[in-house]
Amino acid sequence: MLAAAGSRVCRCRLLLRAPLLQASAASSSSAHNRSPVPIGEAEKRYKVPGSYKPSKFDKKILMWTGRFKTEEEIPSRIPPEMLDIARNKARVKTCYIMIGLTIIACFAVIASARRAEHHQSLTSWNLAKKAKWREEAAISAESKTK
Repeated sequence: MLAAAGSRVCRCRLLLRAPLLQASAASSSSAHNRSPVPIGEAEKRYKVPGSYKPSKFDKKILMWTGRFKTEEEIPSRIPPEMLDIARNKARVKTCYIMIGLTIIACFAVIASARRAEHHQSLTSWNLAKKAKWREEAAISAESKTK
C-alpha cells in the first residue's frame, strides 16, 4: 500500500515536470530556428510553485520586520513562508506597541485622578450634578406657574 502511494507521488511529479521538460527539449532541438525564451516569459507561462509577488504593503512589512533594509533589495518573487514569518513578526511588534500604549494610558488616568480634589469621587460628582438639575427644574416650574 505504501509503495503504491509512493509511485503515485512520483508519477504526479513527472506529470508536473513534463511540460517543462518538453519545452526545454523543443527549444534545444530547434535552437537554430527559434530565439531562446526570455526568463520573464517563462515565468508567465510556468508559474514557479511557492513564489509570491509582494505588494507595496508586503514590502513595507518585510522592511519593518528587518528582513530587508531597502525596498530595492526585495526580489520580485519571494517564498510565501518568508512573508508569513514577516507578518507574524509584525503582529507581535504591533501587540507589544498596543500593550505599551495601554500601560501608558493607565498611568495617565491614574495621574489625572490624583490631580482631582481630595474627597471628590465620581458618585459625589454625579449626586451634585443631579441636585443642580433638580434645582433648575424647580426654578423653571415656579416660573411657569407665575
